[in-house]
Amino acid sequence: MHQNQLPTPVYLVDAGKLEDNCKVLQGIQQRTGCKILLAQKAFSMFKTYPMLGKYLAGTTASGLYEARLGAEEMGGETHVFAPAYKAEDLAQLDSICDHIIFNSLSQLSLHRGQCHYASIGLRINPQCSTQGEHAIYDPCAVGSRLGVTHDKLSLEALDGVDGLHFHTLCEQNADDLKTTLDAVEQNFAPYLHKAKWLNMGGGHHITRDDYDIPLLEQCIDHMQYNYGVQVYLEPGEAVALNAGMLITTVLDIVENGGITTLILDTSAACHMPDVLEMPYRPPLKDSGDAGEKAYTYRLSSFTCLAGDIIGDYSFDHPIAIGDRLTFQDMAIYSMVKNNTFNGIPLPSIALMDRSGDCQVVKSFGYADFKERLS
Repeated sequence: MHQNQLPTPVYLVDAGKLEDNCKVLQGIQQRTGCKILLAQKAFSMFKTYPMLGKYLAGTTASGLYEARLGAEEMGGETHVFAPAYKAEDLAQLDSICDHIIFNSLSQLSLHRGQCHYASIGLRINPQCSTQGEHAIYDPCAVGSRLGVTHDKLSLEALDGVDGLHFHTLCEQNADDLKTTLDAVEQNFAPYLHKAKWLNMGGGHHITRDDYDIPLLEQCIDHMQYNYGVQVYLEPGEAVALNAGMLITTVLDIVENGGITTLILDTSAACHMPDVLEMPYRPPLKDSGDAGEKAYTYRLSSFTCLAGDIIGDYSFDHPIAIGDRLTFQDMAIYSMVKNNTFNGIPLPSIALMDRSGDCQVVKSFGYADFKERLS
């Protein structure tokens, strides 16, 4: 069916754009010998995993359930990192995962004896903040709970540890990776020389138009050549960047204090939480900033949360009840974060092929809401 025939709200994922992104990532792997994994915390539409698995080396997880999903649906390598693990999860993770990465020396000491098959890694904290906009996502902030600083490490403490992991970026370019690597080399070089692999985490916006791929490849080549490590990258956003839409319908239009608000059948709080958390302004097809075009509206939701505001947008023509609007770049951090606050239904999930034909692959109903409660 055509996308205009899809019931709303609906996440629509563009399989062709996903594949185009993966071909960019595959080229980096082929030229450098690095391995790139899908970070499922950003995108977990496992219907697409067989296709993604043709281009990527595997998946990375933040816990047992994501690890199981990646191993079952994509295969390839399965990696996991969590700030802390439950002992009862470790036995399953050890049988599922190729790499298990610990966040602290105490977690390493407590659980390393349970890892009989997986390669063991430790997350390090380079203490090098490159976040200019999104402080909530800065793992190198003072007091961070993520990663071990160099003053806490020793070669003895890392006995039996195969690799090091850092994750410091969020929607950033390769220049920030280069800055981070300089700090990593300065503070952790003795441990890098002992390591078999180095995982440089996610946050690399590799498939963005202005991303400096040659500099990224120089960074990878430098680390692999100088330290003899296998480099891993685990982007989530780069895999599904600009590969999804959230299509919504205008249910009502209200006015108060000179502001005209569109009430939509989607929600920032329920269906795109990053709008409130980061905060983040999602791109909207055929719109402009407030006042840029002739007709300006505030976009909101049919939840009862007064602050469930998506943002102010302008249009070339008046918007009417029943019109459909399309938010763009909605594949990432949407399906994985959504919720049923207020009993709001979850959007359906649809997949579009290169010809434009759309198929609904998952719909949700009352049972999905009720089964999360008790």
